[in-house]
Amino acid sequence: MKFNNIHVTIGENVTLGKNVKIGDNSIIYDNVQIGDNTIISNDCVIGEPLSSYYYDENYINPPTIIGSDSLIRSHCIFYAGSEFGDFLVTGHRITVHEKTIAGHHCMFGSYTSVHGFCKIGNYNRFHSYVSIGMLSECGDFVFIYPFVVLTNDPTPPSNKLIGVKVGDYSQITTSAILLPGCEIGKHSLVSANSTVNGKFPDDSFISGAPAKFIGKLSKMPFFNTENKKHYPWPKNFKRGMPWECIDLSEEKFSSQKNDM
Repeated sequence: MKFNNIHVTIGENVTLGKNVKIGDNSIIYDNVQIGDNTIISNDCVIGEPLSSYYYDENYINPPTIIGSDSLIRSHCIFYAGSEFGDFLVTGHRITVHEKTIAGHHCMFGSYTSVHGFCKIGNYNRFHSYVSIGMLSECGDFVFIYPFVVLTNDPTPPSNKLIGVKVGDYSQITTSAILLPGCEIGKHSLVSANSTVNGKFPDDSFISGAPAKFIGKLSKMPFFNTENKKHYPWPKNFKRGMPWECIDLSEEKFSSQKNDM
């Protein structure tokens, strides 16, 4: 069983909320705060020290915060100095590097890597094998599908990195590559296998290698299995979303979407 308290290591100044479960062989380093009802599965590391830990005798581990009602599955590593809101869910073997700030209700799929100093909003969905480069910024309700890469080095190797920015409600589909400094507006869609550079406005359909602006996404003839125009997608997708029990008719969506 996972929760026998076998080889569990808890550092100094660790705050554990009510009903927290920690799996076997997991390490919780110094200055970690874990919210109520959170489950840390087996073989996880929370608050992994930064590289200076190995050289600086006066090293103090930066605070790491995991929100309440979260589920972190086995073999995940969260570096120190990061902060995650409530209802975090992960797959297996994800790595999140230091100084990453994420909101509530975020999901990180198995083998995903977030390379640090990233800003991630609420209700983001990063599927398996996603690579989020350092300094990336994602708004709210951003979905990123398997094998997508957000890059950050304009002239590798260089000393100045430029992160990617993805706006609220945007969808980045399978195997797309977003190049350094790329900016995707809100309610946009990047098609599979695209290589994206430059800045794109809200409501963009972006496709190709190199990618181009094809047109306004809301005007594209994309229909779902109910034979309804699918975009903007919040009108047609509710599972796990805060509007799951809300009637998002065309009229109501127009008035409510700015409040989401």
